[in-house]
Amino acid sequence: MAQRLKADGWTLLSQNWHGGGGELDLVIQRGSALRFVEVKARVGDDFDIWDAIPASKRARLVRAARAWLAAHDTDAEELCFLWAAVRGGAMPEEWSVEWYDNPIDVRSA
Repeated sequence: MAQRLKADGWTLLSQNWHGGGGELDLVIQRGSALRFVEVKARVGDDFDIWDAIPASKRARLVRAARAWLAAHDTDAEELCFLWAAVRGGAMPEEWSVEWYDNPIDVRSA
């Protein structure tokens, strides 16, 4: 996933970062936009990312994002989450990604 985002012009700032009682899969930046990326992968089409990232997990993600911001100097003006719902089959070419940009607000959650 990190390579795909880099190919889209994002800079990887952190990967599998732990803090604030949670983990951030990826932290990326492009220009003034910073994203905290949560990746969920499932075989088959039958999964809802909202079920895969319940309210308790979302709260941990927000705490981790706030801890990351406290630990790092950033000039980002736009802060939000980016979720990647990766769905696939037995073969790599059967995998697809559905993106959810800003599903929860870092500042107000």
